[in-house]
Amino acid sequence: MDLHDPNLWVAVGFVILVAGVCRPAGRALAAMLDGRTEAIRKSLDEAASLREDAQRLRTEYQRKQRDAAKETAAMIERARADAERISKEGAAKIEEAMKRRERAALEKIARAEAEALREVRAASIDIALAATRHLIASRMDQPMSDAMIDDAIANLH
Repeated sequence: MDLHDPNLWVAVGFVILVAGVCRPAGRALAAMLDGRTEAIRKSLDEAASLREDAQRLRTEYQRKQRDAAKETAAMIERARADAERISKEGAAKIEEAMKRRERAALEKIARAEAEALREVRAASIDIALAATRHLIASRMDQPMSDAMIDDAIANLH
C-alpha cells in the first residue's frame, strides 16, 4: 500500500466522510425511529384502553338490556294480573248489578200486583155497593124507608 497513492486517500476520505455523515444521520434516523416506535406504542396503548372501555360499555349495556328485559317481563306480568283482577271485579260488579236489577224488577212486580189487587178490591166493593143499592132500592118501599131513617136518627142521640 502506497501512502502516496491518491486513490487510497480518496478512499480514506470517502470512508471518513461517510462515517462522519452516517453517524449523525444514523443517530437522527435512530431518534426518528425511536419516536415513531413510541408513537406506535402510545397508539397501541390507547387502542388497548379504548378496547377495554368498549368491552366495559358492552358488558354494562348487556346488563342493562337484561335488566330492562326482566323489568319488561315483570311489567307484563303485573299488567296481566291487573287485567285479570279488573276482569274479575267487572264480572262481580255486573253480577251485583244484575242482582240489583232483578230485585228491583221483583219489587216492581210485587208493587204492580198489590196495586192490581187494590184496584180489583176497590172495583169489587164499588160493584157490591152498587148492587146492594140497587137491591135495596128495588125492594124498599116508603114506610120501610121512613122506619130506617127514624131508627138511624134515634141511634145518633
